Order: sequence, then C-alpha cells, then structure tokens
Amino acid sequence: MTINNQHSTSDHIINPANPYFLHPGENTVVVLVSPPLTESNFHQWECDMVVALESKNKDHFLFGTLPCPPPTDPMHEAWRHCNHMVMSWLTRSMSPAIKQLVMWMDSTFEIWKDLKERFSHSDKFCIANLQD
Repeated sequence: MTINNQHSTSDHIINPANPYFLHPGENTVVVLVSPPLTESNFHQWECDMVVALESKNKDHFLFGTLPCPPPTDPMHEAWRHCNHMVMSWLTRSMSPAIKQLVMWMDSTFEIWKDLKERFSHSDKFCIANLQD
C-alpha cells in the first residue's frame, strides 16, 4: 500500500501522523537547521535536516517516497502545499549562494538529490585530508 492510500482525503487536516499534515503554526519563514548549508558542512547539515524533517513527518518528500499524485487526485494540492513548505524550509537553511543553485527546482526530492550530488563528496575529501 502506498502512503497516498493510507489516509482519507480529509485526514491530513487533523492527523499529525499523516505526511500531508501541516500544523497551523508552521510557516515558510522557519529556519529548521542552523548553521545554514555552505560548501563545507553538508554532512552535518544533512543529518540535522533529516532529523528536523523526520520530526515533522516530512522526510518522505526528501527521499521521493511520497510522489506527487496526478492533478486529478484529490490529494494533489495537499502534496504540492507540503512540497513547497519543505522546499522553503530547505532553502531557508542554506547560504544564499547555494539557494541560487536550487531555487528553480520543482520538488524537494529534486533539490535533495542535487545537493547530495554536489556536496556529499567534498566533505569526504576534506575529512581525508585532515586525517592525513
């Protein structure tokens, strides 16, 4: 069973366990992770961001395990709303230069995948150099 089919279409409004649920106090200006992502702190930022989004039951958007329903699906708009909220939380927790690299992407998963491809290797090289 997919995540989309586990909940009724109105369940996301009241059920905090529903991945589409957004608490009324959540908004797009929240910074979930500090310090912001830079070219040199991806692994720490990644761990902190995953924990923050898991606590909000939004990690499905990061990992692409909750794909966008088709426009005819009643949950399409709820998915889009949550996706945009998570995208905002991600970009608010990035340096301005990194935000410019991803701000035109359409999904949280697309941003996450791009960041991992860009930055996950650089930290490993820094760590190896420090260990030498």
